[in-house]
Amino acid sequence: MDAKEGKELNRGQNPAPHKRNYRKPVRQNGTGKAPAKKNGGEQKSAYRNPSRGSSNKRENKRTPVRIIPLGGLNEIGKNMTVFECCNDMFILDCGLAFPDMDMPGVDIVIPDFTYVEANRDKIRGIVLTHGHEDHIGGLAYLLKKLNVPVYGTKMTLGLVKGKLVEHGLANSVKLCEVQPRKTAKMGCMAVEFIKVNHSIPGAVGMAIHTPAGIIVHTGDFKVDFSPIDGDIIDLARFGELGSRGVLALMADSTNAERVGFTRSERTVGDSFDKLFRQAENRRIIIATFSSNIHRVQQIIDNAVRYGRKVAVFGRSMINVISTALELGYLNVPKQVLIDIDEMNRFPDDKIVLITTGSQGEPMSALTRMAMNSHKKVTITPNDFIIISATPIPGNEKYVTKVVNELMRAGAQVVYEAMYEVHVSGHACQEELKLIHALTKPKFFIPVHGEYKHLMKHKSIAISMGMSEDHVIIAENGNVIETDGNSMKIVSQVPAGKVMVDGLGVGDVGSIVLRDRKHLAQDGLIIVVIGIERSSNTLVSGPDIFSRGFVYVRESEALMEEARQVLLRTLDRCSGHDLKEWGTLKTKLRDVLSDYIYEKTKRSPMILPIIMEI
Repeated sequence: MDAKEGKELNRGQNPAPHKRNYRKPVRQNGTGKAPAKKNGGEQKSAYRNPSRGSSNKRENKRTPVRIIPLGGLNEIGKNMTVFECCNDMFILDCGLAFPDMDMPGVDIVIPDFTYVEANRDKIRGIVLTHGHEDHIGGLAYLLKKLNVPVYGTKMTLGLVKGKLVEHGLANSVKLCEVQPRKTAKMGCMAVEFIKVNHSIPGAVGMAIHTPAGIIVHTGDFKVDFSPIDGDIIDLARFGELGSRGVLALMADSTNAERVGFTRSERTVGDSFDKLFRQAENRRIIIATFSSNIHRVQQIIDNAVRYGRKVAVFGRSMINVISTALELGYLNVPKQVLIDIDEMNRFPDDKIVLITTGSQGEPMSALTRMAMNSHKKVTITPNDFIIISATPIPGNEKYVTKVVNELMRAGAQVVYEAMYEVHVSGHACQEELKLIHALTKPKFFIPVHGEYKHLMKHKSIAISMGMSEDHVIIAENGNVIETDGNSMKIVSQVPAGKVMVDGLGVGDVGSIVLRDRKHLAQDGLIIVVIGIERSSNTLVSGPDIFSRGFVYVRESEALMEEARQVLLRTLDRCSGHDLKEWGTLKTKLRDVLSDYIYEKTKRSPMILPIIMEI
């Protein structure tokens, strides 16, 4: 980034978008009037009451702004939102989601980029809230389609660089590092970055300054007054924005159902200290999220305190820790980190292993250890294993399976339900209320959560005095438009799930998934026949092969009877039918399908193959 760009990006501690030809945002009370004087009366709610008072004056409409979520609503993951004003657009986050159980063979799921591609000339940049996969995991796939600047904090961009290298984009994408309280220009809009606490360093919220007013997006956040890095959430800036007048708030809804406050990350460090003492002469293995650098720092601090060396394994864990060390987010004394190959040089009571697999992922290091298939680590009764994470909804059975297998091998296993070995990175109800009270938005759009989370967050806002018709529960693809006075859903754009399978992006659709589920549930039968072209007669077959349906050697009677059914069908076919191979395949498939279902009440996929001889 050259000097001119750096000057534009980092204008100062308190950006003032009203200097840029914007109309200065005025706190609205629903009548178009300016707020009352300081001593003009007592405020009865955290929000401005849009129904209070009356006026015959026409409200002053401003240049409309559109908010278009393309992912992250009514789901966990693939967060992506487009902000549009006049001929300018920018994108906030571009994440991935992990496949559901009904997506066999699919590796990851990313947002549908159709709308963005159709408006590529309007895109001014991509801004990132933090470096978690559900916010940056789809970025490389998007950047292959359009080349625009990417803005993020140092840690976030450090993780992005690794992904760009994997996809061969390292030298073609412009990365712009930003600092909290600095501003990046996006055409007629400006994005101000605000420090927040989360389970990864470098997390920020956004204040989006638009001609219609200020839109605040919290990103993923929690309120931690004693964070590991000592960098507290910038509540003062949220309050300043609220005093100026916030048009709309878009806030994290992940923990909207949880009462109270989210515990500080430091409580996990205290639990680690107790568990390290409890482990005594045993080897300690800790599985956690690779991106939770603060958690890793606390593990290393306790390892140093108790005179243990630290070995790291698991591809994502190694990559993230390497990036954090390079950027200065981890403080590790010399000679504490060792290579996993050096582990056997030290006794068990001098070793701590940090690994992936806290979610029971089939190919993760911890899962392979549990299944006794890891090349370098074998679980023994002298292992003390800590799973420092909460199972993501849907992963509970995988985690339980791993815990059972680890215990079967004789290890002692500690997980969240037993000790305070994990805290969330998302705000609970009281922290959400605090952000609402500070920003005092005119409108509210709950984001980042399933439908039940969004609805619960809506009820929180209403309980604090917000009018129900000023809360918008949106869906992916909804176009939300505001002119500063009203906010409503006006249209719909393409937004769905694009499945990535290996190197294929978007080539797996509903029909392919249907066939995969069909094969998985009922198996496959292949019928092979040979037809002599000149005489148009059957010369071989039908031969029947089964995969995933029945074991042929144990079902010879069924297979032979099925063969006879096919022979009778072929005998009934005329010479004309034998020439129309498409018709013949359909007849064979239908007849065999009816027979198999009659005998077994199952419907395997049937694939007829005709060979010309």
